[in-house]
Amino acid sequence: MGVVVSLEDRKSGSASLKPLLTLVAGDMERVNRTILSRAGSDVAMIPEIANHLIDSGGKRLRPMLTLASAGMFGFEGEHHVTLAAAVEFMHTATLLHDDVVDESDLRRGKPAARLIWGNQASVLVGDFLLGQAFRMMVDVGSLDCLQVLSDAAAVIAEGEVMQLAAAKNTATTEDEYLAVIKAKTAALFAAACEVGAIVADQDGSVRAALRSFGTNLGLAFQLVDDVLDYGGSAKDLGKEIGDDFREGKITLPIVLAYRRGTGESRAFFDRTLMQGEIRDGDLDTALAHLHGTEALADTVQRARHYGAVARDALAPLPDSAEKRALLEAVDFCIERVT
Repeated sequence: MGVVVSLEDRKSGSASLKPLLTLVAGDMERVNRTILSRAGSDVAMIPEIANHLIDSGGKRLRPMLTLASAGMFGFEGEHHVTLAAAVEFMHTATLLHDDVVDESDLRRGKPAARLIWGNQASVLVGDFLLGQAFRMMVDVGSLDCLQVLSDAAAVIAEGEVMQLAAAKNTATTEDEYLAVIKAKTAALFAAACEVGAIVADQDGSVRAALRSFGTNLGLAFQLVDDVLDYGGSAKDLGKEIGDDFREGKITLPIVLAYRRGTGESRAFFDRTLMQGEIRDGDLDTALAHLHGTEALADTVQRARHYGAVARDALAPLPDSAEKRALLEAVDFCIERVT
């Protein structure tokens, strides 16, 4: 089964985020300073909770997408840094909210904020971070950027509600699930890329290309995460293996396995996911069903498809170090499953 490929421990010759990290390193230092500054508050609990998650690591891929998308066209200002920080705050806010909704105990290898400070505080600090993100968007002074990111915020919230409605529902179709992750995950990837093009004063065709790239990269990224939940590394995933199964989440591997399964396997998923009756050994049984129906392998194939669409989206854009790094980032996201 798949494993996570980290930056420090990957197969020789495999794809890496290192080119992207190197290109945006200077700007990312400025982004990190902005994040720390904007997470501050006279209300002591706010920076405590915010920094608990901010300091816990993560690749910060989304803000890097904003920086690289602007850098692709030689932008040399401050606005892309401010927008990248806003994007990361939006992402962090959704993580705080997600952990409350999903009742998750672990986030990025650390106890979830909700376990330490409670659900109410986690939700409210997430709201604070969203407010700070919008303040930063206003600071940039671009109505186009504000529209793109505010639209994304609304779509992400819709995706969360859609996922809640689909939770524990084994009748969820593939199209319905893809609509959830397109809203919940891919929308922020798309917005992160598009605002980079906006601040670099690029036309609608370039914006559309980067928006398509981000959307399809986000879809591929989430599908790989879905597979890794059933066979990755808890250390690198930042959550317990099998969390999706224990929380009754309907992800694409489950959708495929349920559709292809026998009456016995469907009854198993109805009991464990719909009714929440999970017994010792059920995760191993679920894995057997997922492998037996090739649901995991086919989910990876879907991810590769969206990765290819993301690569095609960048094809019309001029060659640059940033473009090459973004293309390698697509391969990296998919090669987390090996």
